[in-house]
Amino acid sequence: MKAYKIPEATVMRLSIYSRYLQKLIENGTQTISSGEIANGVGVGSAQVRKDLAYFGEFGTRGVGYNVEELFNHLMEILGLDEKWNVIIIGAGKLGSALATYQGFIDRGFNITAILDIDEAIIGKKLMDIEVEHIDLLSKKVKENNVEIGVITVPGSVAQVVTDDLIKAGAKAILNFSPNVLRVPNEIILRNVDLSVNLEVLSFNLSFHK
Repeated sequence: MKAYKIPEATVMRLSIYSRYLQKLIENGTQTISSGEIANGVGVGSAQVRKDLAYFGEFGTRGVGYNVEELFNHLMEILGLDEKWNVIIIGAGKLGSALATYQGFIDRGFNITAILDIDEAIIGKKLMDIEVEHIDLLSKKVKENNVEIGVITVPGSVAQVVTDDLIKAGAKAILNFSPNVLRVPNEIILRNVDLSVNLEVLSFNLSFHK
């Protein structure tokens, strides 16, 4: 099975399913049907079955799914059965918010370093991690075996930071800058443009008036 054959929307729903199942485990629920998962996350039951079918057969007909077993399967599929070391470039408001987000830790993403160029920020601590100078980028990526870089820098320097991250050995980049980044084919890039998402909302609001 090749990851690129799986629709991105399916992967996003798997993440949602896993979070819902985690809550069910905490509440002591042992079994669940595809229809109950669907109702819990707001999709159709056929969609749940289709999403899971990409990865094999789960559950028992007429009985449903064992909640904990399905949760563990999804965590493995999503690569969340292991820890991922992350570096954040940019310790402004957005970078600081991401650095202190408990959800990253809960899902196995380990923030190993936070870098910036602003002397007024360098030396401050975010979640017990001291903000350090961006000149240490290559050193921090290598010594912490960082695979994921998160970019929250201004667009004017985003490509330079991206190039430096790749040279240092990062394999995946989450880009919050407004710029479209150029990366080699083997680098996994995901762009998070908040204004684009707002514009999608505004389009839908206008379209449905």
